[in-house]
Amino acid sequence: MKLGIIGGGVMAEALLSRLLGKGIFASDEVTVGEPTAARRDFLAGEYGVQVTAENAAVVEHADVLLLAVKPQVFDVVTHALPSFPSSALVLSILAGVPLHRLEAGFPDHPVVRAMPNTPATVGAGVTAIAPGRHAQPVHLEQARQIFQAVGDVVEVPESLMDAVTGLSGSGPGYVALIVEALSDGGVAAGLPRAIATQLAIQTLRGTAELLAATGIHPSELKDRVTSPGGTTIAGIATLEQAGLRSALIEAVKAAARRSQELGQ
Repeated sequence: MKLGIIGGGVMAEALLSRLLGKGIFASDEVTVGEPTAARRDFLAGEYGVQVTAENAAVVEHADVLLLAVKPQVFDVVTHALPSFPSSALVLSILAGVPLHRLEAGFPDHPVVRAMPNTPATVGAGVTAIAPGRHAQPVHLEQARQIFQAVGDVVEVPESLMDAVTGLSGSGPGYVALIVEALSDGGVAAGLPRAIATQLAIQTLRGTAELLAATGIHPSELKDRVTSPGGTTIAGIATLEQAGLRSALIEAVKAAARRSQELGQ
């Protein structure tokens, strides 16, 4: 199979490096279309893939086409593409570009819309995929295999893509803020900054891994570490008083609403 990628940015590179590293595609099976010469030179030198400034050359022999350009140039890019076999699968990671626009740009093609998040760049992401009208189970399996290279994959109806954006798409920003706040708290309590940051990061990482490995409900884990009259329940009571839980819920809802607005 041949993979064509239009756009050579950070997320495209994350997918490319993992796909090559896992042997899903060989370097001579991949062509990347990228307008910036320096970026083309880097991708060719680092990964041994074919690069071009002409997107028409990307789709010419592609069995799978990955769209990784900025959403605002979608119409310009698609209008300049020649027709290519309708059997080719089109994958889009363009935020806010709905399936009906993708399918209008690639009529009769199987299309899958995807929303990866930034931890994908270190292979720890999660990607939501939503199939278009012409996508069959085999196309969903292809999409799943490709995005599993950078983390977990979940399938959702497109109507939930804005909610996905509000939670996992924007979520790394919330988590970074929480890490920073925990680190600040450690400094306020007397810890050196470097140690406070290390403790905050590893605490979040370890807790997430524990929840994933055991499958227990977060509330059960919380109960396990809150002894009567202890330190943890004192801290949790303060967080509840400050409205942390409600603030995070409202953040996800606000980001989902904004995603919906941007897609209109």
